[in-house]
Amino acid sequence: MATGRRPSTSRAELERVALDLFTSRGFEETTVDDVAAAAGIGRRTFFRYYASKNDAVWGDFDAQLGKLRQWFDQCPPDVPLMDAVHSAVLTFNRLPKAEEPWHRRRMTLILNTPALQAHSTHMYARWRAVIAEFVAKRTGARTEDMVPQLIAYAALGAAVAAYEQWLRDEGAELEPLLDVAMGELQRGFGGHEP
Repeated sequence: MATGRRPSTSRAELERVALDLFTSRGFEETTVDDVAAAAGIGRRTFFRYYASKNDAVWGDFDAQLGKLRQWFDQCPPDVPLMDAVHSAVLTFNRLPKAEEPWHRRRMTLILNTPALQAHSTHMYARWRAVIAEFVAKRTGARTEDMVPQLIAYAALGAAVAAYEQWLRDEGAELEPLLDVAMGELQRGFGGHEP
């Protein structure tokens, strides 16, 4: 039986192949060509899914940000500001149990790979912008004003702290750690309710 190029692949399949290779060989040591070959696709096909190998680590982040924006858009106006931010962070980071091992690999790479740090800074900025937009809308401020930016940065910091705890303990569950981190943050920002 002849082997040939696979007829198609999906973004999720390609992402898993990339995470496997980045974890086993190292992020910097693995090329786009390596990922494409392992996925049974051509280099050009890889670039139809992801602009770079850095983006493959982050998965379909644009879709996730879209869901976060939609969650905020549908949040009832009577939900207190920090309750909404707390819930949004938990919802954004909630995943099916079967996805957790893959997400651990992804977050280990993101948080511990120097070559990904510049790209991660850009992705974090996009996530913070969604939070800041919501806070600005709720408080009547501009997105770039101090309080929306402060809450967005603090929410990211709380989430990263929870992720670091989660990665240190294989038996830990992510959502309770995020809940604790966001709860602490919420207590600190309680005075900013409109």
